[in-house]
Amino acid sequence: MSDLIQNVKDGVVEQPQQAKSSGLSSSNALGKDAFLQLLVTQMKYQDPLNPNTDTQFIAQLATFSQLEQMQNISSLTTNSQAFSMVGKNVIIKTESAPGNTTYLSGKVDFVNMSGGKAQISVNGKLYSIDQLDSVLDDAYVIEKGLPRIDTAVKSEYDLANPKDITFQVNLGEGEAKADDVAILVGNKVIDTSLVSVSGDKVTINKDAFSAYETGSYKLTVVFNNSLYTTVTDKVTVDVKNSNNGSTNSQQNNSNTQENDTTNVV
Repeated sequence: MSDLIQNVKDGVVEQPQQAKSSGLSSSNALGKDAFLQLLVTQMKYQDPLNPNTDTQFIAQLATFSQLEQMQNISSLTTNSQAFSMVGKNVIIKTESAPGNTTYLSGKVDFVNMSGGKAQISVNGKLYSIDQLDSVLDDAYVIEKGLPRIDTAVKSEYDLANPKDITFQVNLGEGEAKADDVAILVGNKVIDTSLVSVSGDKVTINKDAFSAYETGSYKLTVVFNNSLYTTVTDKVTVDVKNSNNGSTNSQQNNSNTQENDTTNVV
């Protein structure tokens, strides 16, 4: 009963040292230490006229033991999952002080253990395994980063007034990124000296089609990434000769003049 009577100092009831250490975290989460303290407190302050039986205490101890084992298994499982993330592409979820949520992606370089808790290294920075949001399949990451041509291109090339042909490409991202292209017309490769890449633009020199006959040609664009990504249905060049129209017109006028001369004679 003496434990229930506290000292009074300066009009304030002094709290015992045991009461100050409640075993509860700042987030009010009940851990195994807190459950053990609650059990001891229950035994200490039970009703002497109606005490708990040994069976009840054993049942509570068994529950406590199960809780401890579940926590240990959960921790081991989480840590094992963290080690299996090495080399994987992941998305990490982070929250700033104002509550803003951001996502970042990268490959897990290594796993660090701190205080029994796993931390994964992504882009040179450590994150708690609890911040892991998604794990991405390698094939999906590669496919997403492949070079491509987003918009179909149809250009005209005038043999009488030749000009360079330019179109936009997406060189890709990550391991699938390219930095150069090769252009084929049918099975014939355009000389590499006539093709240049600057940023996201490909330019074909005006001399590339000077020997082609009039008509429509579909180009094959081959990117020089590790997979040699090929695009065959996005770029079309229509070769024409504006001088043909002028020549035909002159011939028609000449024939008309000859007919008129014959009629006069």
